[in-house]
Amino acid sequence: MQGTLARGFDALSKGRSDEAAACCRKVLQAFPETHQAHFLIALVALEKNDRRTAVSAFGSVTQLEPSHAAAWAHLSRLFMLSGQARSADQALENAKRFDRGDPMVQDLIGVVCSLLGDQAAARQWYSKAVSVEPASSRFRVNLANSLVFLGENEQAAQELERVLRSDPSNAQAHWLLASVRRATDRSHIEAMVNLIAKERPPPQALAFFFYGLGKELEDMEEWPRAFEAFNRGAAAKRQIITYNENAEIAAFDAAAQAFTKDWLRQGEPGDCDRSPIFIVGQPRTGTTLVERIVTSHSMAYSAGELQQFSLSVRRLTSGEFAGRFNADLIKASLELNAKKLGEAYLKATEPVRENLPRFVDKLPGNFFNLPLIFKALPNAKVVHLVRTPEDTCFASFKQLFAEAYPHSYTLEEMARHFVRYHRLMDIWRTRFGDRFLDVSYDDLVTDLEPNAKRLIDFLELPWEDACLAFHAASGAVATASASQVREPAHTRSVGRWRRYETELQPMLQVLTDAGVI
Repeated sequence: MQGTLARGFDALSKGRSDEAAACCRKVLQAFPETHQAHFLIALVALEKNDRRTAVSAFGSVTQLEPSHAAAWAHLSRLFMLSGQARSADQALENAKRFDRGDPMVQDLIGVVCSLLGDQAAARQWYSKAVSVEPASSRFRVNLANSLVFLGENEQAAQELERVLRSDPSNAQAHWLLASVRRATDRSHIEAMVNLIAKERPPPQALAFFFYGLGKELEDMEEWPRAFEAFNRGAAAKRQIITYNENAEIAAFDAAAQAFTKDWLRQGEPGDCDRSPIFIVGQPRTGTTLVERIVTSHSMAYSAGELQQFSLSVRRLTSGEFAGRFNADLIKASLELNAKKLGEAYLKATEPVRENLPRFVDKLPGNFFNLPLIFKALPNAKVVHLVRTPEDTCFASFKQLFAEAYPHSYTLEEMARHFVRYHRLMDIWRTRFGDRFLDVSYDDLVTDLEPNAKRLIDFLELPWEDACLAFHAASGAVATASASQVREPAHTRSVGRWRRYETELQPMLQVLTDAGVI
């Protein structure tokens, strides 16, 4: 049995997942309660992007071996990705409780902390993994990623260069290195091109390489080649993700129907705490820039991109609701006690905010939760970023995200999602427009001071000149814009889509047909 399992794990490590699965079946036919075989089945399922089988198999492991920390850590990540908050919480606590210094477990716990938006905790767990296994490229790349979020770009670059000295074909390291440094010559571009041709990498690695190429080709102003790289990277990523557009459509329709002015007025008032500031919108629209302006103020702290509001909704509703957007969850949330929801959110955010009067939760996707936020936290401030549809859609399309925004890897899907978002925000503006402030990204970067003062005034904070020097502030930036906001405001990205107008016709056609442009 042990020999068969060893062959299975070895086969999986070499990319032969079908052979690994055959070894599992052979063992389980003879010894059905062998937890190592169930663990290998789960790893094979992860390799095949079969999350349902992976959850079932990791669950079998924890039933047969309740102290199996690695299985609990994997479950926590999978539950987080599927929106099953209570299950994710329990699995994460078990992973921490049963961890005996296993670097794989520590790395996975770091991944879950990062998904939660707690980059400082993620760095701590990644550092533990690296200290146990310093030669691991994966652990060092994850550590470098957390360093980028925390603004320590030079240290991140050093970690990545160290990885590439021992593992020169590590695609994720090449992509991250491209993101933290501006290309000034073609040396790294040629290195990545050669690796693609030589290694013939699988889709995930191809996505890393091509998005890294796209970024550096833009740095070199080679626009047609940059678009080709982004397009090929998006196509590679789209092969390995699941995107249920019909579920998203149903959820947006359910939200528009459910959250009315009458609903907002009904029931017990929410928690009156005045400390939260929510910054929402689409990704890559300036949400991070606004966060940096606000949190350069002495009275406001950046808590990062927090999942805690959505998780609090899920924890308080009965049942588990799969997927980021779920129409059944919308219906269940109508009956939530607003005060309990507000209290649950504030309690959940305590570990990730400092003792200042205000804190910023900068999760762009909270635009979908605005009615629940208004009801649960009636004194919270909400800032909504607005950017031209063309720049918004293209900026997301050319960004490789970790786990979020599965709609962003084809031009048409990206555009259709934007149309749904745009229409929903129009509905929120009609019903609750006095509850949030629209801020134009283009106006902000073109004329910073008056727009920054308008923003700070809306937040009912006294003006401080430090808000104009946001690029000099330290602190975490849990977003793809981590590098860009360490420099002064600029207009280089305004209208950038026009360089690719011909290539973007499928996206532009969807936006035009919908009347958005």
